[in-house]
Amino acid sequence: MLHRTCDLGPIRAVTASVTATDAGCDAEFRLDGTIGRINLPQHTTATRMDDLWKTTCFEIFWQPIGGTYYREFNLSPSSRWACYDFDSFREGMRDAPVDAISIACSHNDSGLVLKASIASDLPAPAQVALNAIVEHPDGGMQFWALAFGPGKPEFHSEACRQMIVER
Repeated sequence: MLHRTCDLGPIRAVTASVTATDAGCDAEFRLDGTIGRINLPQHTTATRMDDLWKTTCFEIFWQPIGGTYYREFNLSPSSRWACYDFDSFREGMRDAPVDAISIACSHNDSGLVLKASIASDLPAPAQVALNAIVEHPDGGMQFWALAFGPGKPEFHSEACRQMIVER
């Protein structure tokens, strides 16, 4: 769902899925709309990088059921990525260990698909959030999630973690 404070803009729908694997998880994100009217980071070498959320990117939040700890993945159409661990809501942020991440992204005039395969220790069962940030050329942003809590868009909120993933 698009956050209630965001204009619809060029992206009309976002769909996402995640599946637990023996090594971690596989995820897919799709944007439907006029892709030429959003900011897309240039494809580059797949490296770890901070601040990917400042432009178009996708996020996974993975929290073991019953715990306060969670892991955040940022996945960019550029093929850059980030991964952080938190002890609780926005507390104790640190780089998280990742064995491997592969990102493939393709797009045309009417859609974009990003597929990621992540090898990282991800306990299950877990409550998971799948999010998208879409930047417009004028600097405006769209925030998409499975659900939102009250107030501003806050992807770190447990209210966003509406999917249960088991192995």
